[in-house]
Amino acid sequence: MSATADHAEERTNPAARLGFQPGQVVQELGYDEDTEQELREAIEAVTGTELVDEEYDDLADAVLLWFREDDGDLTDALVDAISLVDDGAPICLMTPKTGRDGYVEASEIGEAVQTAGLQQTKPMNVGMDWTGSRLVTPKTSRAGKG
Repeated sequence: MSATADHAEERTNPAARLGFQPGQVVQELGYDEDTEQELREAIEAVTGTELVDEEYDDLADAVLLWFREDDGDLTDALVDAISLVDDGAPICLMTPKTGRDGYVEASEIGEAVQTAGLQQTKPMNVGMDWTGSRLVTPKTSRAGKG
């Protein structure tokens, strides 16, 4: 029985800890040469599909959003990401760790997440330079616009 191995992978594999599932289409936003390649490969391994980019023209099952301090307005980026997935789908926000180029203050992330109407899980280490948070979109299609 592989249940023990599956649970061990969930603890050690950041893609599994972020909640990615087999068969999911994951749309990646904010990709650049500084992104965590091992995490990207782990997500593709878990889902069994390649990440799709900004040009993908259907609803994705999840969004992987790489965001740095100088990438613009985080709230706007999150609202844009919400429009790319069905209600209740996750948005995984990746930001540089404290002290790294592009670091985003935790208070700024919290405010943007709340303003966008998302719920945030505890941030987790997803690589040498990046921290990730799984954000959950509202499950109602009648969410108020702010």
